[in-house]
Amino acid sequence: ATPAQISPTRFHNSVHNAAARYWSIGAACTRPYTAISAGPHTFGAGLLETCAQVLSSDENILFVLYDIDARGPLAAVAPSRGLLSAGLVIGPEPGTQALASFDLEFLRQEHFEPSHAQPANAALVAGNASEACLPFMEALARGGEHQVRCLAGPGLGLAISLRQPD
Repeated sequence: ATPAQISPTRFHNSVHNAAARYWSIGAACTRPYTAISAGPHTFGAGLLETCAQVLSSDENILFVLYDIDARGPLAAVAPSRGLLSAGLVIGPEPGTQALASFDLEFLRQEHFEPSHAQPANAALVAGNASEACLPFMEALARGGEHQVRCLAGPGLGLAISLRQPD
């Protein structure tokens, strides 16, 4: 094989929705899924999409976020370093096992500064396109009430007001 050619299998596995599709096949899940690739906006865009699905279906939705090292030509246009993943089940009403509830507020990007992770955690995933999820996950781990801010697209920010039961 020549280095300029890629096998059909390698290409198929490089498509950004391959992981979701493999999971749905392995779990025999025929429910719809959405795969979003939005660079540093992916956490906010994915959270927003998941909340829209929850509100329109009135069902719990699994939100899985992951990113890996970008390689080859992709790294020049959509850089990401290291490995990072997170998962949340988001529902229309807090259940008995809910860790928290939250509200979203849309903000214009110029009116806020996104939240940043604790320095030790940020250092572990610096340069990963999904690192914007860390302040949210840290707030979940701390408990109580917090506001976390992230980007959800060019010029669009989200203020996430997170509340956890006592």
